[in-house]
Amino acid sequence: QNPKTSAIVKQLVAEGNVGELQKYFGSRMEFGTAGLRAAMGPGISHMNDLTIIQTTQGFCRYLEKNFSDLKKRGVVIGFDARAHLSSGGSSKRFARLAANTFISQGVPVYLFSDITPTPFVPYTVTHLKLCAGIMVTASHNPKQDNGYKVYWENGAQIISPHDKGISQAIEENQEPWPQAWDDKLIDSSILLHDPYATINKEYFKDIQKQCFHRNINKETNLKFVHTSVHGVGHKFVQLAFKAFDLRPPFAVPEQKDPDPEFPTVKYPNPEEGKGVLTLSFALAEKDGAKIILANDPDADRLAVAEKQESGEWKVFSGNELGALLGWWIFTCWKNQNRDACAIKDVYMLSSTVSSKILRAIALKEGFHFEETLTGFKWMGNRAKQLMDQGKAVLFAFEEAIGYMCCPAVLDKDGVSAAVITAEMASFLATRNLSLSQQLKAVYDEYGFHITKASYFICHDPKVIQQLFDNLRNYDGENTYPKSCGRFKVSGIRDLTTGYDSSQPDQKAILPTSKSSQMITFTFANGGVATMRTSGTEPKIKYYSELCAPPGNSDTEQLKKELDELVNALEKHFFQPEKNNLQRKTE
Repeated sequence: QNPKTSAIVKQLVAEGNVGELQKYFGSRMEFGTAGLRAAMGPGISHMNDLTIIQTTQGFCRYLEKNFSDLKKRGVVIGFDARAHLSSGGSSKRFARLAANTFISQGVPVYLFSDITPTPFVPYTVTHLKLCAGIMVTASHNPKQDNGYKVYWENGAQIISPHDKGISQAIEENQEPWPQAWDDKLIDSSILLHDPYATINKEYFKDIQKQCFHRNINKETNLKFVHTSVHGVGHKFVQLAFKAFDLRPPFAVPEQKDPDPEFPTVKYPNPEEGKGVLTLSFALAEKDGAKIILANDPDADRLAVAEKQESGEWKVFSGNELGALLGWWIFTCWKNQNRDACAIKDVYMLSSTVSSKILRAIALKEGFHFEETLTGFKWMGNRAKQLMDQGKAVLFAFEEAIGYMCCPAVLDKDGVSAAVITAEMASFLATRNLSLSQQLKAVYDEYGFHITKASYFICHDPKVIQQLFDNLRNYDGENTYPKSCGRFKVSGIRDLTTGYDSSQPDQKAILPTSKSSQMITFTFANGGVATMRTSGTEPKIKYYSELCAPPGNSDTEQLKKELDELVNALEKHFFQPEKNNLQRKTE
């Protein structure tokens, strides 16, 4: 019943444009563990009023089946600032339609009255003991996209088999229920609650448990620049600084207010490097700020840059910031906990494609480190399991600039990560140390971990399948490569098929998934490289790392060795020319 999407379809039918209609109606968006992510527009392959209604009807039925007290506890729904004029879709409208679906079935809904960061939704699920949470956001995707992200009652993103159960329930509930389109009904319902004021108060109270140097924060002369890249983060990072008694960061004026057009950046993704930070660098130079904090549009990720002695800006990789935050959070914990026995219950997590620096710190300091599959859904769920066993999960991170620094949120959170990074930098400044110098100190103590990651774009699923099939049948059927250029392969783990050459029974310990491609190669020189497909973008990604034991400080040689390994990986395993792959461009 949306007049805009309806008009687009009628126009295409009138023109007999079968190609475009096929694009919109050829196949339904797949509901996976990341929920939905697609462009806004008409048809069952896009995000629009109808597909949101259908998805929520399925999700509602699935929750009714799983929770006998759903009508007592309810769900939370949050949204970002995305909007798409030509199809009339927006995150706020989708959130209201989803709320209407639940309320029509007698389910209480805690619908945020205004935009919020993504981490506020899992926080609310836990804090109010709700059955589930929905966040309408496409994070840092291009402006035409939107998404529907789902959290379970434990406050973590859903994992299998919930995705399949929800997907099936969506298939079974496609016809909109009687009042599905009339979202005005919710405004007068006693089942509608607005958690905005409460959660804003409670969240900032909870993250203060991670504030350990209030006096230093009050006195520091360090200046920070913050950008929310036209997303939701501005107000919340300002409040986080206030909660930590830090002077507010300078906000990049052109980017501080939400704007669904993202007019000043090509991609609203701080992971893409310096291009997104151009305006931040200019403001920092003008105001004499040394450190830049950049959130992605839904404020669950954080990028950090620091001005070096040379006047150049260094943008930290996700792995480098993971090393710094891991060191910092453990150091703060150690200062608070003098009991030598307490360390046996301390855990840190990172995903299998992230740097192994936390493992090196854990080995030397005596706490536990665990590796999970890629994605915070795995780290969040594992952290909850450990916390339920009475363990302390201090920190989890992923190289894609995602950090979980505070146990109150079982997902990546760019707001708490920003303010904790600011406190760490303020503390280091009292010791006359920069973040870069401290990073070097971490590597000196625990061993250098040098990483390099990138991706190729490929829009043809057949080519991707062929590329990975070729690696599994490299020297004849069912044989993996024994070398990559001059680099000897010493181990292979394939989490698509479940093969792991390092295990006695050759079976992988981590869960496997046939629906996504992921192979990790270990090399005789201490290098590790993982190739995998992305769940939300048409990319084949790779992640590589060289880990040196403490004492090996010839970083230039290590970097050179890693560059050569990556070049060999691209040439022999990706074969970009043969497979017509498009390189990442800055």
